[in-house]
Amino acid sequence: MSRYTITLLKGERTDDEAVIGFDPPLRTFFLQGFEADDDFGTPEIWLGTLLEEFPTLEGIIEAARRQGYEVRGLERADMIALLAEAGHDYEPSIAEKLGFIL
Repeated sequence: MSRYTITLLKGERTDDEAVIGFDPPLRTFFLQGFEADDDFGTPEIWLGTLLEEFPTLEGIIEAARRQGYEVRGLERADMIALLAEAGHDYEPSIAEKLGFIL
């Protein structure tokens, strides 16, 4: 699983510790930002938690934009590495084969 630190903007707010990456077992890109102050530390935005939810980098960035967020600071080399990782064929996980992940 890859994980890159980015800057996430929403209105006047900025999160310099947001992350974007690729999760091979779920075969999806993910994005997390603006950690909540609750006991669980659940991010305000957390995309890419379902199987094949965001198969493209462009798709997850567009989904964030539709919610009012802007992604900044993702370096070209990091984008290439993310796309290369997403380009592999990944076998279904045991949980997926057993029907625990749909």
